[in-house]
Amino acid sequence: MKLPATFFTRPITHRGLHDRSKGVIENSMSAFQAAIDAGYGIELDVQMSSDAQAMVFHDYDMARLTGERGPIQIRTTKTVQGMTLKNSSDTIFDLPAVLELIDGRVPVLIEIKDQDGAMGPNIGPLEKAVADALKGYQGDAAVMSFNPHSVTHMAELAPERPRGLVTGAFRPKNWAPLPEKILDRLRGIPDYEACQASFISHSVADLSRPRVAELKKQGADVLCWTVKSQVQADSAASVANNITFEGFTPA
Repeated sequence: MKLPATFFTRPITHRGLHDRSKGVIENSMSAFQAAIDAGYGIELDVQMSSDAQAMVFHDYDMARLTGERGPIQIRTTKTVQGMTLKNSSDTIFDLPAVLELIDGRVPVLIEIKDQDGAMGPNIGPLEKAVADALKGYQGDAAVMSFNPHSVTHMAELAPERPRGLVTGAFRPKNWAPLPEKILDRLRGIPDYEACQASFISHSVADLSRPRVAELKKQGADVLCWTVKSQVQADSAASVANNITFEGFTPA
C-alpha cells in the first residue's frame, strides 16, 4: 500500500507544529491544530498506557514533558489523560481523540514506539490499539516504527494502511543499551520487504547511505527526519520525497 499523494504536497510537522516559547508543546492538541491551520501534515508518536491504549506521547519516561517521573506504561489511560504538559495548558490525549481532531484535514503519520525494549517480537497490544483507532477513520493515515516486528504486525491488523520503517545510522552512543549486533542489523534495513513496507522515514543526516538509494530505486518512498533548517531541507530534497521538520518554516 503506497502513501497517498497528500503526504507529498507539503512538508510534515514533527510532533505537530510546536513552539515551546508560545506554550505549544510537541504532540499536543495545540500543536496539531497549528499544523492543521497551516495546512501541514502531522507526524505523531504513540506510547501504551498500562491498560493497553495508544496515548499520543513520545517519551518512555514522563519527566521531560510532564515533570512527573516514571514510564507512561505504568499509568492508566485515565491518569495519563489527566496530566498537563509542562509550560502549557494542554493535557495528553489518546489516539482516537487526536484523529477526531484531525478529521482527515491533513495526512497523519503515526510512529508506534517500540514496546519490546530490544526491537524484538514481544509486541502486539499497542499495535492493536492503533489499528482499532484507525478503523473507520476516513482520512489519509500511515503507520511506521523502528521495530520491524511492529510494522509486520500492522500489515496483519491494518492491511489497508500504508506502512513504513523508521531508519537511520543506529549509532551505538544514541541507542544504548541496545546491543551493537541489533543496531548493525537494523542499519542495513534488511526487513523492508518482509514488513511489506512501502516507505522509509530515514535520518536526514544519513540520507547518503547506499541502501536508501537502493530502496528508492526499487520504488520505496523516502521521507526523512528531523529537518531543522532550510539548508538541511534543501540538501534532503536530492534524496527524500518529503521532509519531517521542526523549529523553522520550510520554504
